[in-house]
Amino acid sequence: MEKDLLELHTLIDVHFEQRKKDEEELIGLKDRIERRRSERAEIQRVRAEKEKDRQNRIAEERHRKEEEEAKRKADDEAKKKKVLSGMGANFGGFLAKAESRKGKRLTGREIKKKTLADRRQPLATENMREDAQRAQEMWNWIYQLESEKFDFMEHMKHQKYEVLLKKVHGKGKVGGRWK
Repeated sequence: MEKDLLELHTLIDVHFEQRKKDEEELIGLKDRIERRRSERAEIQRVRAEKEKDRQNRIAEERHRKEEEEAKRKADDEAKKKKVLSGMGANFGGFLAKAESRKGKRLTGREIKKKTLADRRQPLATENMREDAQRAQEMWNWIYQLESEKFDFMEHMKHQKYEVLLKKVHGKGKVGGRWK
């Protein structure tokens, strides 16, 4: 009887030690979950802030380009008016006579080529830096999502393992809760 009593005490001690370890592990998991939650909240806040800054930069850039375009159009109009005003009645007649003396007239195709050459814009390389920055932000975001996916999958594996342990040790559901 003393042997049974001693064995019972050792089983009880082992049970309480295991329970203590499980509780410590549970507390550690809860702390980790809370820490990850706060990290995610901080990342979301930073991401929202960056997106807001990016939208502001895009709006400012659009506004600046519109102003530059309006200024360029105004300059073109001013040049046209200056040229047309400079071509007074006498000057215009002089140019027509000079052209007729040269005997060279521009064909329709040559006029188009000349006009297109005047209208061509240089290659815009400013946006390439923004595109590279946007690509880096997207890569960081995908990396963060993949890490969250991994964490969730590990968490799900752990939960499945806990459910399996509860079933193996004879603890089943009673009224929708584990006993």
